[in-house]
Amino acid sequence: MTFTDPKRVQHFAAMVLIGDGVMALIHPSKDAHAWSKGPVAWRRLMQGLAKRPALTMTIGAAQVAIGIAWALRQSRDELSGHESDRALRR
Repeated sequence: MTFTDPKRVQHFAAMVLIGDGVMALIHPSKDAHAWSKGPVAWRRLMQGLAKRPALTMTIGAAQVAIGIAWALRQSRDELSGHESDRALRR
């Protein structure tokens, strides 16, 4: 799978946001630990989130909402583009 098309990249990013958000809602500590690799500051942040499941779940819910809104916007933009294509053909 290549990511040369910006629409595909955006679609993939929305899927990742939604999926990670759902994982944070289902098991917040495990999700935070899954992201605990990286620089020291990042690891500390993830350790803090693992200790605060309510905050992790809130962030997860926001990720889901943002991912869905982004996907819906992409769909709307694609539909608008198709409608304008049809208008140009007339």
